[in-house]
Amino acid sequence: MDIGVEVSLYPLTADFIPPIADFIARVNRHAGLKVVTNSLSTQIFGPYEAVMRVLQAEIRPTFESGAKAVFVMKVIGPYAGG
Repeated sequence: MDIGVEVSLYPLTADFIPPIADFIARVNRHAGLKVVTNSLSTQIFGPYEAVMRVLQAEIRPTFESGAKAVFVMKVIGPYAGG
């Protein structure tokens, strides 16, 4: 089953662009997913297990960086679009 997840990252710091750019770069390194980025969010499309595995792996480094941040996610599934 394919899903789509829309992710918005809000770093709680004045220098907010680097953590966002870093998160997007990390997500884009994962093969087999469709990643679409716009000025408000990043959408990740693919098999449920793969999308959730990427989110689990790539959200953690943002929190481990020591900066406070908020992730807002919307999940749609099953997703048949593209």
